[in-house]
Amino acid sequence: MLLAGILCMVVFLINCENAKEPLAPAPEDGAVLQKPQPAAGNGQINILLNTDISDEILDELSKYGTVVKVLEPIDAVILKSKGNALKKVQGLSFVQAANPDAVRYIPPFLDAVEVEDFSGGLSTWNLDAINVTNPGFDNRQVTQDGSGVIIGVLDTGLLHTWRQYFPEERVKTDLAKSFGGGGASGNGNISEQPNKWEHDTNSHVTHVTSTILGYSFGGTPVNGVAPLTDIVPVKVLNQNGSGWSSVIAEGITYMADLKADQFPDTPVIVNMSLGGPVLDAVEKAAVDYAIDQGVIIVASAGNNGEEGMGYPGAYEPVISVAAAGWIGEWQTDNWWYALDDPDPNIPSLYYITDFSSRALGGQDLDVAAPGSWIVGPYQTNMGQTSYFFLGGTSMASPHVAGIVALMSQKDPGLTAGNAESILETTAVPLSPGSLTVMLPSGATETFTWGADATGAGLAQANAALAAIP
Repeated sequence: MLLAGILCMVVFLINCENAKEPLAPAPEDGAVLQKPQPAAGNGQINILLNTDISDEILDELSKYGTVVKVLEPIDAVILKSKGNALKKVQGLSFVQAANPDAVRYIPPFLDAVEVEDFSGGLSTWNLDAINVTNPGFDNRQVTQDGSGVIIGVLDTGLLHTWRQYFPEERVKTDLAKSFGGGGASGNGNISEQPNKWEHDTNSHVTHVTSTILGYSFGGTPVNGVAPLTDIVPVKVLNQNGSGWSSVIAEGITYMADLKADQFPDTPVIVNMSLGGPVLDAVEKAAVDYAIDQGVIIVASAGNNGEEGMGYPGAYEPVISVAAAGWIGEWQTDNWWYALDDPDPNIPSLYYITDFSSRALGGQDLDVAAPGSWIVGPYQTNMGQTSYFFLGGTSMASPHVAGIVALMSQKDPGLTAGNAESILETTAVPLSPGSLTVMLPSGATETFTWGADATGAGLAQANAALAAIP
């Protein structure tokens, strides 16, 4: 009866999605989203100092515009400039770097969930692929479940219906934040927006979070990579999934300060399923600061294919994740909840999606994880729960963030460098190649990829955990 009920729900899922658009990865993770461009003449400058912030420095910078934000932990200043002041600011003796605020985007009422723990829930093929679960219920293949670990999810914020998908106990509502503003906000001011973190209309981070925690599928628990992790939602993108690096830096700094001030003995991880084409100096400093505090940062590689990776994912200290698929992910004789990825993993059965960003010179791609046809909560009608298959490196990144949570549970002192090294040395190598894959329509498509698309290969939870003493 239970599986019959699930089957009915899956049919409903597919019918709903077909009503919207064909079941295929959209350019921006399932949503129709145009990459935002900086507003003409917005004049916001992100400034990284080479010394401590002082009143004298702020007074000097005020000659070139209005100081709208000071990030003291990383000696950074956000300036709303007067006219074209960038070159003058870059020439100041106390300025290490300065750049225009860089664009960022996602590469695309209160019914509480009764189940507090989805670790005994239904498996999905993508969790099988990284060896967290095998098909069926109550079938985890690793001892760890993420207990005692915090993951900050920097993204669009959760849907207001999030309690219908996730156990309320798993979301740290007292620490959740929303930061807004940035380069296109008119006055450039970066401000907190109370409670806006749980009023998202985009669905992106709700789907991302479901990979980490698992979720309620119409009352049936679906497993997650790290289902007992505590999630801190930090909204840094607006409702259409776009934003600015100055706001991202604020969110990263917030998580770093949480680690330093409130959770010095608790593992803290940040997942960022977002990015942009350039590395912003202040955002880079925020990443460095967070890692110095003991935070481990995981980010999507980007959905730009041959155009190269997005930042901050391409920045070397960040653990970046490409999107992989499995040849059996859309079998016509079975459903997503019963697909069995053979153990041990057979590399020839995996491919890298065509949208997954390739690493250009100077860019660092670490590992791959499932990012094709990942099912999870995604709403098209406000207040009405629904589930969609989405494709994107946004879907791949939380798989690895979840694995890092499991690793950190086993070794709470795990550092970012050690985590990256273990993930890379225990991944299943994916050689350059070509693979023909069945699509939901019954047609086939051939995917071809080179060594610049795979990183070290497909991340493996069981192997990574075994490598930790």
